Amino acid sequence: MARWQGIVLALIGIVATVWLALTDRLGLYIHPRYAVFTVVMALIAAVLVIAAFAMTPVGNDDADQNDGHDGHDGHDGHDGHDGHDHGGHGDDGAEADLSPVPSRRADTVRAVLAGAIVVGATVALLVLPPATLTSATATQRAINSGGTTLASADAPTLVGGDTSQFTVKDWALLLRQNPDAGYFSGKTIEVTGFVTASPDDPENVFYVSRFVVTCCAVDAQPVGVPVYLPGWDDRFDPDQWVTASGAFQPNPGSSSAEPLLLEPADLAPTDQPAQPYVF
Repeated sequence: MARWQGIVLALIGIVATVWLALTDRLGLYIHPRYAVFTVVMALIAAVLVIAAFAMTPVGNDDADQNDGHDGHDGHDGHDGHDGHDHGGHGDDGAEADLSPVPSRRADTVRAVLAGAIVVGATVALLVLPPATLTSATATQRAINSGGTTLASADAPTLVGGDTSQFTVKDWALLLRQNPDAGYFSGKTIEVTGFVTASPDDPENVFYVSRFVVTCCAVDAQPVGVPVYLPGWDDRFDPDQWVTASGAFQPNPGSSSAEPLLLEPADLAPTDQPAQPYVF
């Protein structure tokens, strides 16, 4: 029984992987550069699982159980247990007849639990829509402090660069490497991301955030551009997607640790993009 359930679970995972790739949603879980490799490996796994399915004898588990019971009966006969029963211990035979009942109940419980796992996996992988990471995860992993995400990455060229193509990650890199308002003088910043409250000054500052994915969603690190807007939570909710544009200014006295904050000239809700992560 467990063997068949394992095969079914493997097939569900393979189908889910291929389905996500065909619907352009595999990028919600892994970096796009690994998509082709992942699909190829899923197809190879499918061939192996089908081969294992074909090579598994029908009723093999039942046969093994029957063989075990037959051997037990023969052993009793050779040891002369029949004569022992004639000696007045007939109750032992009654007890032997009752002994398989707990085992059958345990098998039923295991089968029900395994079935529930299969159904749960099917619903989670094939029925429920894929979900992106949220501001709660961003807060837990600390925005703009994700190890090599900002420390080792190269910032884009600001002078002479096409800032209209800059992402949240690009502006976060520039803020980290050049925390001087004069460096950004005359530059209009426009970023799109989801709202995450500042841990230092949640009443006045929030981040326009995105997750940077290096390999897969497990290693995703949050980056963000801090926005100064007192009372922002009266207009926007955490996880709401917004587009903000404006200029970087020195921190006006907020308790946020950020030396520069974006003072938005325009700030409006927007839809979550098809690819919410940056790379």
